[in-house]
Amino acid sequence: MSDDTFIYLIRPRVGFIDSMTAEEADTMDRHFAYLQALQAENRLALAGPCLDGAFGVVILRAQSDEDARDLMANDPAVRAGIMQADLHRFKISLS
Repeated sequence: MSDDTFIYLIRPRVGFIDSMTAEEADTMDRHFAYLQALQAENRLALAGPCLDGAFGVVILRAQSDEDARDLMANDPAVRAGIMQADLHRFKISLS
């Protein structure tokens, strides 16, 4: 089966950027390392935050809905509850 594309939107609590705790900063470092590992495995198409801190996006390549949900659920920021995440199938029309 070929990989499908998914997007998950991650949303922090209000004021997160200006009031991040040391523990949250450590979790965000692990979040970034997790995304780098997915990129090295060619499972990450794109990731990044809005500069106003409203939300971030992660575009994945996954083999199934379940695979994509597992990748999202294992994101350290999602697992720690720092970010709320919503997963959607996604089509990259232009790149």
